[in-house]
Amino acid sequence: MMSEAAESHLAPAYGRLLTLLADSPHVDVFLDQVVRVATEVITPAVACGLTVRRDGPAFTVAASDDLAAQADEIQYGADEGPCLHALRSGQIVEVVDLRRDERWHRYREHALRLGIVSSLSLPMTVDGETLGALNLYATRPAAFAGARRQAAAFAEQGTAAMAVILRQAEQALVHRQLTDAMASRSVIDQALGVLMGQQRCTAKEAFALLRQASQRRNRKLRDVAAEIITQVTGESPQPASAFVVSRNHG
Repeated sequence: MMSEAAESHLAPAYGRLLTLLADSPHVDVFLDQVVRVATEVITPAVACGLTVRRDGPAFTVAASDDLAAQADEIQYGADEGPCLHALRSGQIVEVVDLRRDERWHRYREHALRLGIVSSLSLPMTVDGETLGALNLYATRPAAFAGARRQAAAFAEQGTAAMAVILRQAEQALVHRQLTDAMASRSVIDQALGVLMGQQRCTAKEAFALLRQASQRRNRKLRDVAAEIITQVTGESPQPASAFVVSRNHG
């Protein structure tokens, strides 16, 4: 359990995370601010990076400065280090004194040249899956000995906020895909109406003609439909406004 003093120290940080969550329109902007807040709240840290792994190799999505970015990159190149260990194991990894730590030889030499002596890597787990790791770096030994619980609590809050903004991003993507699909349907329906009038045919027959043209020209159905409408009207087709879904409710 954290002390009341530690909790009161973190309270403003939690408020800032909530504000960032509400105000940041993009995931990258939000994550960039998270690492900056981390270096301010977890005072021994001189740099912070956020590593993420999504269907591929790990990479840094945000860094407070060049030191954190370089420290992360060393680990990716060496395929070892505290950050990757935390990401792969889902466990907090602390380096008390890298000068005496023998766990990651390829990482250790280069990190010491950067001036990194201690670090703390905290996994960020969403729905049972470790998606990232918050990496705190310091230039003196045992920098995080008294701040581990505080850092873990901040990482937990940051993970919860990240989960929310990732869901928002996914929902926005689905919204765009749905809107695009409905807009395509609108253009195709308009073209079918034109073909039905020109060819004196049914909707089924008109769709067969449109599909044949699409296959013959090796073009998307919507593009062929748009071309038909443009040829007849002299203007590019406009999707019906009813298909544009507003995110504002009242």
